[in-house]
Amino acid sequence: MKGFLLSILLLANFFTAFAQKQEKLHIKYYCTNWGNADSWDQFCARVKKAGYHGVEAWLPGDLKERKEMMDALQKYGLSLGLLSGGSGASYEQYRESFKRNLEEAAHMKPDYINCHTGKEYYSFDQNKQLIDIGKVVMEKQHIPVYHETHRGRFSFAAHLTKDYLAKIPALRLALDISHWCNVHESLLNDQQEAVALALSRTEHIHARIGHPEGPQVNDPAAPEWKHTVDQHLAWWDEVVNQHKQRGAKLLTITTEFGPAGYLPTLPFTQQPVADQWSVNVYMLNLLKGRYKE
Repeated sequence: MKGFLLSILLLANFFTAFAQKQEKLHIKYYCTNWGNADSWDQFCARVKKAGYHGVEAWLPGDLKERKEMMDALQKYGLSLGLLSGGSGASYEQYRESFKRNLEEAAHMKPDYINCHTGKEYYSFDQNKQLIDIGKVVMEKQHIPVYHETHRGRFSFAAHLTKDYLAKIPALRLALDISHWCNVHESLLNDQQEAVALALSRTEHIHARIGHPEGPQVNDPAAPEWKHTVDQHLAWWDEVVNQHKQRGAKLLTITTEFGPAGYLPTLPFTQQPVADQWSVNVYMLNLLKGRYKE
């Protein structure tokens, strides 16, 4: 009898461990190609060597370059996340462009599509139409469609994004909270309710460190930015923890420090004060160490 009970106990422990293993959150890291001047093959080779799982990029309009991108991704075993948006002199033109670009991006079968959606001056109903277009594409193509918190878009400010989230339950975010730090000239201590709601609806993270006077610190490794970096890490920790608590299997993160111009530069020479590639790899290693699987 004791042997039988022991066998049952061991079997139960096995299935418990197996279930826990199955539910473990996997985090995939993507490298931005923003500012890249190398060929797609050279770029993807560097990305793979650095330890990324994939690349996040705007879909090239040139078909030859598009093929070079896909060939390089396949060669180095890298995943693809796509950015998408719209343009046009009128809202109607923007909406048609947004829909066309999103459908074209979905045709490439990326892991996800991160949308720069709408304008800060479009009405709620106009921006909602664009969000609804994203929902239709997501359901039709079975590809996650997220909407990035970004200056100039419907989601440029924490308090206004809160209103969209409250009224559109299906809305899911690509969180680039660095923009909000800049817009609100703070680390958002007075926007905690809006931030908490945004964190709960985040499916993709842009891991860039913003501050009250800009969307990108010069170098996140510099000790003077420790408090600011720690605050961003606390926000991202909450996203990771919530994903784990609800049994999510995947979270995607892009390290997205930008090139010179976005990266602060010295006067006259325009020499960047830090190396973009090194800063992004620093963020990759910081996050991979923090969220070990």
